[in-house]
Amino acid sequence: MLLTITTNHQPATDLGYLLHKHPDKCQSFPLSFGTAHVFYPEKSEQRCTVALLLDINPVELVRGKSRADRGEGTLAHYVNDRPYVASSLMSVAISRVFRTALSGRCDNRPKLVERAIPLTVKIPVLPCRGGQSFLRQLFEPLGYWVEGERLPLDPTFPEWQDSVYLAATLHNTVRLCDLLSHLYVLIPVLDDDKHYWVGDEEVNKLLRHGEGWLNIHPMKEAIAQRYLKRQRKLTRIALTQLTEDSLDLNEAHEIQAEEEEAIEKPISLNQQRMEMVVKTLQQHQVKRVIDLGCGEGKLLSYLLKHKSIEQITGVDVSYRALEIAKKRLRLDELPFHQQDKIQLIQGSLIYRDRRFNDYDAATLIEVIEHLDRDRLTALEKVVFEFAQPRLLLVTTPNIEYNVRFESLPAGKLRHQDHRFEWTRQEFQDWGNKVADRFNYQVTFQGIGDQDLEVGTPTQMAIFTNHIVKQ
Repeated sequence: MLLTITTNHQPATDLGYLLHKHPDKCQSFPLSFGTAHVFYPEKSEQRCTVALLLDINPVELVRGKSRADRGEGTLAHYVNDRPYVASSLMSVAISRVFRTALSGRCDNRPKLVERAIPLTVKIPVLPCRGGQSFLRQLFEPLGYWVEGERLPLDPTFPEWQDSVYLAATLHNTVRLCDLLSHLYVLIPVLDDDKHYWVGDEEVNKLLRHGEGWLNIHPMKEAIAQRYLKRQRKLTRIALTQLTEDSLDLNEAHEIQAEEEEAIEKPISLNQQRMEMVVKTLQQHQVKRVIDLGCGEGKLLSYLLKHKSIEQITGVDVSYRALEIAKKRLRLDELPFHQQDKIQLIQGSLIYRDRRFNDYDAATLIEVIEHLDRDRLTALEKVVFEFAQPRLLLVTTPNIEYNVRFESLPAGKLRHQDHRFEWTRQEFQDWGNKVADRFNYQVTFQGIGDQDLEVGTPTQMAIFTNHIVKQ
């Protein structure tokens, strides 16, 4: 059973620091079902690969199990695919051998732990009960580029057709601890089996290793069900906890959004912002628009009024925000032709999602400032590299204008959840850099009352790309 992780991050040998495994050493770790070996098939400043090889002892897998569990009277418990395919055994090895890396600790390189780096995972034999599409459904929402080649049962007997096994390759720019968490949870989900008893503790493991991504994953129900070996009680407990965590976060965001609106209310900035965005969309004659981070649907309500826009999609990570948007827009009361015009979907903007593709225009209205800087890089790839809308509008606060808000204390940002607010120059530097990187053109425009000294309260970047996607 083999798994490899490769990076071309410079210097690539930093992978050894993150994993706490020296590239010049081959190390072995005893496990209850065999031995795990860690070694580096390639190591240079330009490219580094670590391999995790499991040598499974089928006899050790059977010891201590009841006759019913081990299939007494057959050879199935000794002769099976467990020594050769990635399964829950691989997850156990990841948690034991890479425990410190999985927890996101690296005393020698603390800043490196928080950095998203390019990583490629290869699993030569991965059971995938659900096929290649299920593999993509699990990993693509997390930002991975997925390749899966189905393996034949036996090349000498083509009439036996293909097996349930894939040769899988996963590419992503992500923190190593996040990648290990994804693998830890999702490998057993793909296999749809576990080699050990699943009890209450497994719920805690799922929630712990799924923290920060599982509650927003579009396949979270299927993941919880398979990870917990289809035990209804445990699955219900896990899903309830995931939902409660999301609701608590959403309530905090609602309160903070109200505070931000109160600050900007005297100049009706929100209305000016929405009208300017819609006007710009009309100037570019777009027909299909996706609002990324749509929140409670404020922009969507403006878009619905314009017949020239034929298709509208609102995306938000918050299920509760989407429910509020649904009520605000009165979707259930709309005429059928308008119900067909608009849809709301739950999704994360930092993970690749094919549903974001094929739109004339995308909007990011007061969204980017809510992201940490390392997550902003992931959003750039999702939107500019993968979704590639012909037109992209991005608005964000102008921090220079904050001094004009009498109710805002000096040095405070407009929203408690803002990770940053940019000056006009910082925003333009970012926009020009992103446009150059992803082959877009960009112009900048102010929104709101113009102040000769500090500019406008909101700034907007208009990205255009006239290249036709293949």
